[in-house]
Amino acid sequence: MTLGLKTGKPLLLAAVMAAAGGAAAQEPNKAVVAIELSDAEPVGEACKLSFVVQNGHKVDIGKAVYETVLFDDQGQVARLTLLDFQDLPAGRLRVRQFQFPHTCDGISRVLINGADTCTGDGLPDGACSRGLVLSSRVMELAG
Repeated sequence: MTLGLKTGKPLLLAAVMAAAGGAAAQEPNKAVVAIELSDAEPVGEACKLSFVVQNGHKVDIGKAVYETVLFDDQGQVARLTLLDFQDLPAGRLRVRQFQFPHTCDGISRVLINGADTCTGDGLPDGACSRGLVLSSRVMELAG
């Protein structure tokens, strides 16, 4: 998903998934986790990224932590970090916000490598990564 920034450079939300994970996303009625980059808001010299997350499984996710990479405006890795999306109740939307010590126009891409931690009673193996759906609503940053 491409996001237009005031600099004219795109901000992408992407995922690197195992081959089996990509196939799961194509299966109809397959429970998945959906992460949407909802907003990128400048906060001084920092950038606050807001995500809307939905757990499509029939059971709660007790803890979901995703390995995430931010790329700078030169396309280089600026930060590799773990984002703790905390608990994700089954079938419910949750909003999670994270602030980074980079200006928003200095971030060109957000890459989610996959789940570092995914816990919950009755969850299948790979429940947080297999079939992960990513999207974005951010069209343009004010500034």
